[in-house]
Amino acid sequence: MPVSKSSIFLSGVRFYAYHGVMEQERQIGQWFSVDLSVGYDFSPAMSSDNVADTLSYADLLNVVRSEMAVTSQLLEHVGGRIINAVTRAFPKVSSIDLRITKLNPPMGADLDGAGISLHWQSDKNQES
Repeated sequence: MPVSKSSIFLSGVRFYAYHGVMEQERQIGQWFSVDLSVGYDFSPAMSSDNVADTLSYADLLNVVRSEMAVTSQLLEHVGGRIINAVTRAFPKVSSIDLRITKLNPPMGADLDGAGISLHWQSDKNQES
């Protein structure tokens, strides 16, 4: 079965972490939600039913968990670290869509969250 695009994703993964510009945010911490979609050709696994032929979402989660545990002021910095760590750990990744949401940010407003969204595309997949 020909598939033109495939991805592995993590949706709504919640982390208690210590990111924020305000010192109090980095000391007390707060909840964050991470959504991650990773372009990856797992067509061999569609036939083999073997986890060795795909990217394990448990392994992907461990990379994200490790980066979320490192305190930063900016979610932009956390996002950059996550993209770098994923591409180092899984060189066959072709693209990454990442969304990090700070749930209930201390902004004096009634909102579900605020955060960042990043898209990364491997230059290996682009024509010269």
